[in-house]
Amino acid sequence: MRILADQNIPGLEWYFQPLGEVRLMEGRDITARDLRDVDVLLVRSVTRVDQALLQGSRVRFVGSATAGLDHVDIKGLRAAGVGFAAAPGANANAVVEYVLAAIAMQPDMLERLLDGGRVGIIGYGYVGRLLRKRLAALGIASLQCDPWLAPDQVPESASLDGVLGCDVVSVHTSLTRDGPWPSFHLLRASQLARLGSRNLLINASRGAVVDQAALLARLQATDPPQCVLDVWEFEPDVSVALLRRVSVGTAHIAGYSHDAKLAATRQLALAVQNAFGLLQHPVTAAAAADTLVPPAGLRGVAVLRWLCGARYDIRADDRRLREAVLGVDAVRARKAFDELRRTYPMRRELAGSCVQAGSAEQRRWISALGGIVG
Repeated sequence: MRILADQNIPGLEWYFQPLGEVRLMEGRDITARDLRDVDVLLVRSVTRVDQALLQGSRVRFVGSATAGLDHVDIKGLRAAGVGFAAAPGANANAVVEYVLAAIAMQPDMLERLLDGGRVGIIGYGYVGRLLRKRLAALGIASLQCDPWLAPDQVPESASLDGVLGCDVVSVHTSLTRDGPWPSFHLLRASQLARLGSRNLLINASRGAVVDQAALLARLQATDPPQCVLDVWEFEPDVSVALLRRVSVGTAHIAGYSHDAKLAATRQLALAVQNAFGLLQHPVTAAAAADTLVPPAGLRGVAVLRWLCGARYDIRADDRRLREAVLGVDAVRARKAFDELRRTYPMRRELAGSCVQAGSAEQRRWISALGGIVG
């Protein structure tokens, strides 16, 4: 079996070399010519997989190490008899920890939320469900908006207007352009006008869910909301004007933890083995990370704020993006954006990590965030 894979998918040597010959390429550079003698194609979101890419190839299976599917023509694959699998849910916890880190860095937002504030969640898939679970365990209320689901499938179902009335609005919907409820430019000028300086908008889904031009105009207007963007409408192009206005800007890395990446690769390996009827090879999990110890003297919400950033420094990713794209020409900025993702440093998750606790309150918060009390 011949396998062509995006070189930025980790764990390929562990999970796929036992299955066949693996060749690596930069994901954005994969063309139809590269697939002529390939049986399995493994991609990330930077590779558009459609009839044009697969024309004349012998590809029988496509795997995407992603949760989002807007880069893959699934109907076309099905019509051509090509198998497909993605990695839904693999990066959900990493994205949730990104959101919590974004909330925790705001000067008083955690306090407001713990004192009766609410988080509005747009999209109730893997990430939305896990975010609600983590918030509920912390004692933070939330509303969820997902018109694609029946009301009884969404615990605190609300309209889009209802969600926009929350202190924090966190976007986790997939990108769809078809009816009855397309998410493309779901948040436009009229919706963004609902958000003011006491609101925090977080988009860690797809850039085009928020109208980028309308968002820039809102952030340039009176009483703008705080805004954290991990995704950009025209990636790998990043709007410099928008980046200068947001509180935090990162390079589409919210789900880029080491744990999430390996989980996605494991899912694809199992899918390929099942699709081709291969002998099941052992699929191991990531090794345990080091034990975390909260600094002495922390009390109250300061402990929770520390926990939210203990494994992930969102400010460092913001700094990396600004240093990479500000002050350079568009061509260099695009390359820098991809390079940030390709060379992303090792990042572990708080969930599953052992954390030493000094009080009952600390034990409760560690457990609420998925950590193991040491």
